[in-house]
Amino acid sequence: MSDPALHVLHAVRLSGLASEGAVATATGLPEADVTALMATLADSGLVKRRTGRMPGYSLTPQGRSHHAERVAGTLPDGARPGLEQGYQAFLPLNGAFKQLCTDWQLRQGPGGEQVPNDHTDAAYDGAIVDRLGAMHAEVTAVLDGVATVLPRFESYPRRFASALERLRAGEGSALARPMSDSYHDVWMQLHEDFLLSLGRGRAEADGC
Repeated sequence: MSDPALHVLHAVRLSGLASEGAVATATGLPEADVTALMATLADSGLVKRRTGRMPGYSLTPQGRSHHAERVAGTLPDGARPGLEQGYQAFLPLNGAFKQLCTDWQLRQGPGGEQVPNDHTDAAYDGAIVDRLGAMHAEVTAVLDGVATVLPRFESYPRRFASALERLRAGEGSALARPMSDSYHDVWMQLHEDFLLSLGRGRAEADGC
């Protein structure tokens, strides 16, 4: 994705709804450049700005069609086997990550029932953060391989590392809070990127 406009469009597609700052974080482009590109994309009818309590940009139907056509042509010759291999390595981690997020949000109550985790037990939360640290090393190794055939995947380890650092520093929302560039946000975007890059639909995501 050497075309910055396509890079921005792709980031919006993966997020569903994204602010200029979030797109800058996802793409590594300066926010001023993202702002200018968003204006161009909006003038072209490819994105629309949403205002109100949750402002941001999303793709128009025209933008989704344009994105699909452009992304279909960005997979380099010979890249599919490496990308497929990376996706197959990602799937077991995906199941483990979903369980980790459930364990972060819920825990066993006195009667054995599942109750919301109030995050007052530092040892319990700390064990989950340690599990995420081990998982982080595994997914980073997978992505290092994928990035050799599809360079745009290089951004994910950086974003995962940032979220993990924030979580370890005590920012509990950095694990699973929506639309905050949390670890979960980045994970969902990575999964969607795999599917889009391989030309697969969400129904083919092995239960995800």
